[in-house]
Amino acid sequence: MNFEYPPHGELFSLFRQLKTPPDIQLYLDSLPYIGEELNRSPLRVMRDRQCHCLDGALLAALALEQLGFAARIIDLVPEPGTDDDHVLAIFQINGCYGAIAKSNFVGLRYREPIYRSLRELAMSYFEVFFNIKGQKTLRAYTRPLNLARYDRFDWQATETGVEKVTHALYSLKPVALVDAAQADGLSLVDKRSYEAGMLGTNLDGLYKPAQR
Repeated sequence: MNFEYPPHGELFSLFRQLKTPPDIQLYLDSLPYIGEELNRSPLRVMRDRQCHCLDGALLAALALEQLGFAARIIDLVPEPGTDDDHVLAIFQINGCYGAIAKSNFVGLRYREPIYRSLRELAMSYFEVFFNIKGQKTLRAYTRPLNLARYDRFDWQATETGVEKVTHALYSLKPVALVDAAQADGLSLVDKRSYEAGMLGTNLDGLYKPAQR
């Protein structure tokens, strides 16, 4: 994808500043987290200077592509009705997986490329994937979605293109991380871990699980 000409030229100017995966994560960290239903294109994220996990992952995947990585994302899937999904932009170095992510929680962001499988990568988020009740909610992950397949829809710069991507992502079959018996036996997050994970959280952007 060539970003040298409008409207992609704005993205090209940004990506010239992002020379490594950690650079991309730092850029995402500089943007306010906003909890809303709108899924922005990478171009709109850059212009609005705000995002949530899905549109942040799309921007990160596009930035990774400019560094020579494939533009791929995966979805971390919670117990239904307990939490938001969490989308990661993934990359591989020497055969090992890492991830870049925008999150309202401290522990759900960057992962170094040290994980030998997608399952290992997904499980690295398990203990820090919790809701406002302190429940550990991560249950599954998806196989990677290759965003190059959707370039013809211009997901890089249009919300209609992003809609095509999100429909495809949420249609992927989840791969279970824990079974029902294991999920039933999970403890709550301890107080110190809860407070650490919530540091700097935008309270308005938190998922509100149903009362039981």
